[in-house]
Amino acid sequence: MSTNPSITKTVSIDRPCEEVYAFLADPANWPEWAVVNVRSIEPTDDPDWWLMSTPIGPARLRLRAHAEFGILDHDYVDDVASWSVPARVIPNGDGAEFMITFHRPPSLTEAFFKEQTDLVDTELAALKRVLESGRA
Repeated sequence: MSTNPSITKTVSIDRPCEEVYAFLADPANWPEWAVVNVRSIEPTDDPDWWLMSTPIGPARLRLRAHAEFGILDHDYVDDVASWSVPARVIPNGDGAEFMITFHRPPSLTEAFFKEQTDLVDTELAALKRVLESGRA
């Protein structure tokens, strides 16, 4: 038995947990904060899947959300790879903490995985800025 390399990123957001969750649970909002990886997104005929435009081409996104527990796990599929991404929104005082974990798919090199997960810091900063500015 073995584990895959992974990294968990977090950001504290000074907005009520329910508001943070509601914003993140709507994939239509993702281009506002996932500024590195999501150029645009639109629903598909399958209500579970969304079609995204990304820097490397088209991809599909499926949220597996459960509001009661703050779960925002999602599946990502493109022409090169697919993976599941665990994510949570939890209360933190009067605000919230958003946590997202990335497991390195075997198809990605360690260097590329680190490069890509480092870019998530930009996205989490954008998420914090959007939500705390009251634009969302």
